[in-house]
Amino acid sequence: MDVEGRRQSSNIEDRRGMTPVRTGVGLSLGGVLFLVVLSLLGINPLPFLGVATQQPQVQMKPSSQPYQESAQEAKLRQLTAVVLADTEDTWKAILPKYGVQYVEPTLVLFSGATQSGCGAAQSAMGPFYCPVDRKVYVDMSFYNDLATRFGAPGEFAQAYVVAHEVGHHVQNLLGTAKKVSDMQQRVSKVQANALSVRMELQADCYAGVWAKNAQQSRQLVNAADIQVGLNAASAIGDDRLQRQAQGRVVPDSFTHGSSEQRARWFRRGIDGGTLEGCDTFGAQDL
Repeated sequence: MDVEGRRQSSNIEDRRGMTPVRTGVGLSLGGVLFLVVLSLLGINPLPFLGVATQQPQVQMKPSSQPYQESAQEAKLRQLTAVVLADTEDTWKAILPKYGVQYVEPTLVLFSGATQSGCGAAQSAMGPFYCPVDRKVYVDMSFYNDLATRFGAPGEFAQAYVVAHEVGHHVQNLLGTAKKVSDMQQRVSKVQANALSVRMELQADCYAGVWAKNAQQSRQLVNAADIQVGLNAASAIGDDRLQRQAQGRVVPDSFTHGSSEQRARWFRRGIDGGTLEGCDTFGAQDL
C-alpha cells in the first residue's frame, strides 16, 4: 500500500499510555479474564459486556509523561489514519444513495486497557466497534499478533482490520446492528451466534466494498494487497481460531464465520462493490 502523502483522518483519539482508573462498580478481574478467554476461543466477547445498559465505570488517567512511540508504531499509526480517512471517503460517497448520511466514527488507539461505551476493554480482546459511542477501538499490538500469531502479515492485513470494524459502524448507521441485537434477545444462544456470524460476514463484505472503491477511485490498493487481505480474513476464521485454542471446532459456537466464509464474503464485496451484494441475512448459503 502506498500511504505516503495521503490524507490522514483527524478522527483519531490517542489514549496510548493512559491508565484506566476505576470510578465505580465495573468488571472484576475474573470477569475480564473470562472475556479474554472468550476472545481466545473465537467467541465475540461484546455481547457479554452489557452493550445496551452498562455505563462507563472507568476514567482514563493521562500519563505524567507523553507516550513515546517507536518508529514502527508511528508507521502503523500513519497507516491506520490513512485507511480510516479512505473509508470516510468511500462511505460518504455510497451511503447517501441509500438515504443515509455518513457520520464519521472515531478510532481510539489504546495500549493494554481502556474504557469504551460498551464497557471495559483489554488488548487481548482484539479490535472492536462499540455502537453505543460509535467508536472503533484498536490496540496496535494486535497488528503484530496478526502477523506472528495468526500468520497474516502485511499492511493490507492491518487495513482490512480497520475496514472491517468500520463496516460495523456502517451497519449501525443503517440500523442493521439494532435489528440484529433485538432479534438475538428473542432466540436461543445457537441462533444468536448464527445471527452474529451473518453480522460479521457482512462487515467483511463491507470491507471488500471499501477495498474495491479504494482501488478503483484512488489507487490506494492493488491486486497484491487484495490477496493479503484475503489471507487475513481467512486467518481469523472461527474454525481456525478454535482449533488453535482448544484443538477442536464447535460450529454452533461460531460468531464470526469460518475461514472460508470470511475470505469469500470479503471477496464478494470486492467483486460486487455494492451493499446489495453484501446481504448475508438474505443469503441461504453463507
